[in-house]
Amino acid sequence: MHIATHREDNSWAAHFRTTFTLGVPLIGAQLAQLGIHTTDVVILGRLGAAHLAAIVLSSQFFFTIFILGSGFANAVMPMVAQAYGRGDTVSVRRSVRMGMWVVLLYSVLMIPLFYSAESILLYSGQKPEVAALAGNYLKIAQWGMGPALLFMTLRGLVSAHGRAGIVLYVTFTILTVNAILAYALVLGHFGLPALGMEGAAIASVVVNVLSFLLITAYIQSRADMRRYELFVRFWRPDWQAFREVVHLGLPIGLTMLAEVSLFTGASLLMGNIGTLELAAHGIALQLASIAFMIPLGLAQAGTVRVGVAHGRGDHLGVVRAAWAVLIVAAVIAVGGGILFAVIPTTLASIFLDKAGRDSAAVLAIAGPFVVIAGVFQLVDGLQAIAAGLLRGLKDTRIPMILALISYWPIGFLAAWFFAFPAGFGGIGVWFGFLAGLAAASVLLNWRFYRLVRQRAVVRPA
Repeated sequence: MHIATHREDNSWAAHFRTTFTLGVPLIGAQLAQLGIHTTDVVILGRLGAAHLAAIVLSSQFFFTIFILGSGFANAVMPMVAQAYGRGDTVSVRRSVRMGMWVVLLYSVLMIPLFYSAESILLYSGQKPEVAALAGNYLKIAQWGMGPALLFMTLRGLVSAHGRAGIVLYVTFTILTVNAILAYALVLGHFGLPALGMEGAAIASVVVNVLSFLLITAYIQSRADMRRYELFVRFWRPDWQAFREVVHLGLPIGLTMLAEVSLFTGASLLMGNIGTLELAAHGIALQLASIAFMIPLGLAQAGTVRVGVAHGRGDHLGVVRAAWAVLIVAAVIAVGGGILFAVIPTTLASIFLDKAGRDSAAVLAIAGPFVVIAGVFQLVDGLQAIAAGLLRGLKDTRIPMILALISYWPIGFLAAWFFAFPAGFGGIGVWFGFLAGLAAASVLLNWRFYRLVRQRAVVRPA
């Protein structure tokens, strides 16, 4: 079954307008998601250092598994966008439904890993008390993995329809609910028992289930999306679509995991330099992470815009959609970079108690890190955008290889070289970041340019 496609307005004004319409809600949703984690850290921090350390470890453990699974959810976005561009209702349904199958299967396969979390953390050298707290948290929090990935999968459908606003509304709703529930269940307010780490985990599961239910209710309430009948005969397999989700999604997940592990590895390098340097590095990295939510949201918008145009066979639409996203991301990154360069110590001081014993020393080290983080924003943003544009063309395997080469043989080795043999210390690690992400930015953008040039007339996949 095919639906009629409309003629797209390919004016520059239309492309920039649609980029903002789609990108702003997705950026807001990314920032709100970051806020959920921050809320948990702040609330659990009240219970003491062991609980704070446990939530940091738990979050990293959960996120590492989640980021790999999110590759499958992200694969659905270009599949749906291209099918929507073609006017192919059946392929939209198959892509979303099999995406849901894959993420549910992935969540089930990860259950043994979550139940072994305490043993894994103990083996990695964590203190028994902290490992036990983290293990208890993860045994509960794991049940939120499936709903969270289902929400991400359905996000591709609403985004292809230009309705990313619902993603923002749902994320802000669960941010609010999580704050209230975590405050009540962790600390024991509103007549509820104080459950500590387990309370935070219960809150996490509740909000993840809520996010899936809310976006499902929205889809079912809209006639133009209800026609896909996503849950009618949900048990019926479509192995071709299933394989495509895995084929596209695994490289996406591995690419994101490689980037996350680069930052983890660099933090270990920084820890070998000194505690003050590691603290300063953490501050600069937190600022960079907040700034990165902007290109991350825009990259998702780019995936949808390029995917829809590609599915429609619209070469001019692909080119202008890509340029619009790249220009917006570059302008925002330059603005952010200037801000980081002008007031680095002011920004770094947000994360420090100025009366602390080591605050002045950490601040002195963090200032130059933040300046480099400003430059880092541009190359990191452009490589994220390029990866999103390539996903819109369903190109994920070669980009994965290019990204892996950039992050590790170039980025990590450069970080090690500048930090130790070259003698730059902590700032050398950030030089390595720049080298690796600049390489990824150049290679991925060149890959997209070459693909578009090769397809002078874009043919739907």
